[in-house]
Amino acid sequence: SFIGEESVAAGEGSILTANPTWIIDPIDGTTNFVHRFPFVAVSIGFVVNKEIEFGIVYSCVEDKMYTARKGKGAFCNGQKLKVSGQQDITKSLLVTELGSNRDPETIKIVLSNMERLLSIPIHG
Repeated sequence: SFIGEESVAAGEGSILTANPTWIIDPIDGTTNFVHRFPFVAVSIGFVVNKEIEFGIVYSCVEDKMYTARKGKGAFCNGQKLKVSGQQDITKSLLVTELGSNRDPETIKIVLSNMERLLSIPIHG
């Protein structure tokens, strides 16, 4: 099976089943792409029994290929990735995405979450 993000965004329905399924977003960061903001990627995932088996993200502008496989770790251009180990959130850089849902209730929840994050003395 195949699920394409652009098709779903255009209103086509999709149902994730237990069947092996490719999930593809050919322009991950469509809004960035439309506005010529240079952070876009091609994202591909493979799911079996509704569980991710592996994923690939190609960051076009950076020419970086991120890969991950269930139980095998994540890599960038073949180099193993690891988390920083930082446990103190005040020494961390937080990045967030506001999402595209403009439903008033969703906006309230997102802004409430942002307010809680911004009250922590973080780097950015």
